[in-house]
Amino acid sequence: MQIATPTDPAPPVLHCLPPDDPQRATLHNEVHARPSARIRLPALITYVAVLNEGVSREAECAHLNRLPGQGELLPGRFQDNFLRLRLEGLTIKWERHTEFTSYSLVQDLPANALLGTCEPDLLGSLAVPQQWLAQIPGRTVAAVQLAMLHAPLDDATALMAQGVNWLGGQNVVASLLGSNAANMVPFAGPANRHGYEHPMGHSWALTQFRLQPDGFERMLVIAPEGTSQTRAGRIAARLLELETYRLMALRGLPVVKALGPMLAQAESELVRITAQLENKSSSDQELLDTLVSLAASVERATAENSYRFSATQAYYALVNQRIKELREKAIPGTQTIGEFMQRRLSPAMATVAATGQRLASLSERVARASDLLRTRVDIVTEVQNQQLLEKLTRGQELQLRLQSTVEGLSIAAISYYVVSLLLYGGKALKAAGVPINPEMAAGALVPLVLWAVWRTTRRIHAKLQVGH
Repeated sequence: MQIATPTDPAPPVLHCLPPDDPQRATLHNEVHARPSARIRLPALITYVAVLNEGVSREAECAHLNRLPGQGELLPGRFQDNFLRLRLEGLTIKWERHTEFTSYSLVQDLPANALLGTCEPDLLGSLAVPQQWLAQIPGRTVAAVQLAMLHAPLDDATALMAQGVNWLGGQNVVASLLGSNAANMVPFAGPANRHGYEHPMGHSWALTQFRLQPDGFERMLVIAPEGTSQTRAGRIAARLLELETYRLMALRGLPVVKALGPMLAQAESELVRITAQLENKSSSDQELLDTLVSLAASVERATAENSYRFSATQAYYALVNQRIKELREKAIPGTQTIGEFMQRRLSPAMATVAATGQRLASLSERVARASDLLRTRVDIVTEVQNQQLLEKLTRGQELQLRLQSTVEGLSIAAISYYVVSLLLYGGKALKAAGVPINPEMAAGALVPLVLWAVWRTTRRIHAKLQVGH
């Protein structure tokens, strides 16, 4: 067998498939569009998510160009909705989604923020100017400072006390992540001498879900020595996405509260219209005008808010998925993140879903009321048309009778003039010496003239009917 040397030309690529669909490569690579970060602990992640309505990629590119050494970024690099920039002592990840854009700044955790400190100053140790952070184009929807550090998980009481002290409060939500005894994976750290992850979980996550004076939320992740950079990246991504999707899902709640009075008024108006339909206490035109105005109002509300209702359900599904991926186990004395989320988020999501169904039901009821009114109007219109046809039929009968009368008079008149002409002709012949009695001749011709005129009229009628 001949072995190819480095100088041999590369073998030609054989195309043994039909032509690719134009979107095949894009769809295939979508699974790699947003790879997880590799985070070396201890680390500080400063995360900001902003609504990008009215903000172009060019504006976001221009803002990233203000970072040191990034002045030549081109907008073309932003078409894939994902970009990772590496600066000295800092990694920045930019992601653009349908409604928001996120910026994740990963840097080493400062020494004054290690476990054992109380409410450390994280913003003062930021690796980028605070002014740059404040000038991110868009409106802030989520901002999180996530600290990830090493510590053994053996002494839960001491660890919880340190975590609560770090967050600076007592109302802490905490979870043991990765608690799945059936899914033990190799673990290189000293937490287990057999080299495997502890079956009860691989890390702790603590937070308060409260906004600090600087506008950020704070989260703390504690993992034992030997936690891989890939696992740390996945933990950070899940926690940050969980909080972002939670806030995006809640954007439907103010919409629901604003729609409440309008829906109540519309439902009362529909009840009133339906009662008037039943009692026939108002004119059809008045009811139709009121119903059209109500239908337009309901359809406008549906058009303006249907996307928000759908987006809320989609974000809520993502929240539930991220909670499931955390594989939490409760730490004695605290709520898990999933329990806290479900208890606080589920009522809001149920309210949004109920309002969406209420709006859809109102639209259907307005449509049914419109059908009822349309049916009533159609019946009235048919009765009016029938009455009009009867009037037209009677008018045609009267017209035919009048026409017959006029025709009779016309025959008599025409016959009179014909007989008069014959009388004058007879008188002329008598004056010329013809022995004739004009009066007798004219009187004898009267029946013949009447018949001839009647016959001619009938022939004219027959020709007109054939022409039509």
